[in-house]
Amino acid sequence: MAVPMKYSGMKISKVIYYVILSGVTTGIGALIGGIVGKISIEVIAVCLAFSAGAMIYIVSGELTLEANKLYNGRLCAIGNILGFIIGVFAMNI
Repeated sequence: MAVPMKYSGMKISKVIYYVILSGVTTGIGALIGGIVGKISIEVIAVCLAFSAGAMIYIVSGELTLEANKLYNGRLCAIGNILGFIIGVFAMNI
């Protein structure tokens, strides 16, 4: 995270500030997750389902479009579809 910010011309003090800020928020999120995770397994399952949906959205909506621009083909979309199908079948095993 810090390297791209540093090479884009940001001051080192600002880079350190943003890295620490992101680390603190990650720690707070882990603490909240640990507290919520002790409530029940169902809550964990719902949270993981939402996070999986967010990752699928990001990959399908953002990264695939960028990959298609780079490679000019359907290989990225086919890879996404196959990966999703394999993931669904792997969960049923």
